[in-house]
Amino acid sequence: MTDVILIVDDEIGALTLIGIMLERGGFEVIKARNAGEALMLLDETTPDLIILDVMMPGMDGIELCAVIRERAPTVETPILILSARGDAESIIRGMEAGANDYIPKPILHHDLVSKVRSMLGQTA
Repeated sequence: MTDVILIVDDEIGALTLIGIMLERGGFEVIKARNAGEALMLLDETTPDLIILDVMMPGMDGIELCAVIRERAPTVETPILILSARGDAESIIRGMEAGANDYIPKPILHHDLVSKVRSMLGQTA
């Protein structure tokens, strides 16, 4: 069975690029452009892993991470924050909100796929 990954990013270019990287890595991808869309998708499905951007209009990725952690179906779901904000404060906030890892953008295809596989407990 293919692992399903939810990507949440307000930039359509980033959403598309990350989606392509993961699909090439053998994953099924679902996408949301903001926190509201992501939460609607999470009402219908529970992905195997969630990738969040930090800087989004409305609720940012760190706030969304905290909300996802409060929901019973996703309390244990691995969350990777992938953001252009690589400063220590953002990383600490992300980890405190419940993210399993925090990686600055841009990220190379191989690095993203191997990080996702390791977070899902897959062997390369």
